[in-house]
Amino acid sequence: MYMLACGVVFFPGLFFISRKVLESTFKNWNDADVFVVSERLLSSIHATLATIVGFIIATASNDVMSDRHRLTNEFVWFGAPYMAFDIYAMYLSNYHSQKVRGHKAYMKHSLLTIKLFLLRHPLLVFHHMVLLTVFMPITLFLRTGLGGDFFIGCFFMAEFSTPFVSLGTVLIQLGLEDSWLHRVNGVMVLLSFFTCRILLFPYMYWVYGQQYTIPFHKVPFHLQLQCNLANLSLLAPQIYWFVLLCCKAYRLYLCQTGSTGQPSHKDGSKTD
Repeated sequence: MYMLACGVVFFPGLFFISRKVLESTFKNWNDADVFVVSERLLSSIHATLATIVGFIIATASNDVMSDRHRLTNEFVWFGAPYMAFDIYAMYLSNYHSQKVRGHKAYMKHSLLTIKLFLLRHPLLVFHHMVLLTVFMPITLFLRTGLGGDFFIGCFFMAEFSTPFVSLGTVLIQLGLEDSWLHRVNGVMVLLSFFTCRILLFPYMYWVYGQQYTIPFHKVPFHLQLQCNLANLSLLAPQIYWFVLLCCKAYRLYLCQTGSTGQPSHKDGSKTD
């Protein structure tokens, strides 16, 4: 419970401090700029911590099915408040972004603005809620006598792509969408997302096969059906978000080469 309390203090505090620092540093930014970047910084810090913890857990595992690591449960407790608070931070980011654009429904907070947020980002909210209501209880309470911390560590490392996604938004907020740094970061977004969120799944199957001397193509048949279905349900949205990232990268490429007449614009949406 100590780690849970630390998370409750750390993540909202980080968001609040980020807002205050950005407001005092970039006085020409509007509320949308401040809230969008603050939410991205929050996501990036959590993702960086998750990646580091996941790497420690995964590399310390000799037996992928039975080994346990004390950092696993501690970080799940610590990260749970982030999942809840990030939904609120995303709502604020969306609210102020739409308000700056002049949408009449966003003149004040209401049930309508909450509904519009949920309709705009249903998959992201669902993703966070599943982690809170399914992944967290299973990890903390339903693994009696079981290990598998290697796989949990791998899932933590899936967050490796998030800082690059967030950096892209920050660079656009700073007016650097045409810089070489933004282009390099775009490549890193695609590579890191594809590697750590899509190739991650066949990699875990391969490691399991190596542990028990099972050919890679036969591993799914040695696992329970619910395991394969759970992995498929996790993989599906990652593929969807990767397709969105590829489409966005293609549009930006067309803009920069002058193939379209639409300039780059600030977008407070996120893929995770």
